[in-house]
Amino acid sequence: MLTIGMLGGMSWESSAEYYRLANELVRERLGGLHSARCLLSSVDFADVERLQAAGEWEEAGRFLAGCAASLEAGGADLLLLCTNTMHEVADRVQAAVTVPLLHIVDVTAAAVRAAGLSRVGLLGTAFTMERDSYRERMAGHGVDVLVPGAGQRELVHRVVYDELCLGVVDDGSRARYREVIDDLVAAGAQGVVLGCTEIELLIGPRDCPVPVFPSTRLHVEAAVERALAIDVRATASVQ
Repeated sequence: MLTIGMLGGMSWESSAEYYRLANELVRERLGGLHSARCLLSSVDFADVERLQAAGEWEEAGRFLAGCAASLEAGGADLLLLCTNTMHEVADRVQAAVTVPLLHIVDVTAAAVRAAGLSRVGLLGTAFTMERDSYRERMAGHGVDVLVPGAGQRELVHRVVYDELCLGVVDDGSRARYREVIDDLVAAGAQGVVLGCTEIELLIGPRDCPVPVFPSTRLHVEAAVERALAIDVRATASVQ
């Protein structure tokens, strides 16, 4: 089994989901007392959020690249950046290490295409919804992305930072998110990407009339599949 390096803390609520999912998936695959081999570097999100708000993406990239290098030095065989928003600096992080960084957009887009869809609505932070990199990378996989209108983007962003990142899961906010989803579907979205790791704490398939693509779960599933591939090959050779 390979060791998964998790670069988290942005926020720690979502990083806890990464850790839980990785261990549950390994146990499901291997049974018994098996759990995931992983390393976690958990940053102080307040430091990163200040850089986001100031538009200091280069500085944020340098900081996270250093954290990624430390994970590699500690023995990580592959890396997960446990946040959608900070994939804005994924190229800088990847350039700092020799082990692969599994990009959350790539695995999410692959799931969308596997479902036979080509147009999705995107829920995420304002940075994710409004900056070009996320949508352009999805487009590179043949997936067109719709985002909510300005007022709804502000709502989605506010709920993430003022509630979900603080551990608050509110039914009223869930209802408002459902309204945003309904508008995206009315605009032509064939599915909805939960493009913020915390949103999966609030929204699930029952909240959406079209397929939901939970980027966190998809990200962890892809990492576990890669981490266990060596064991799967070894088992197959014995049989």
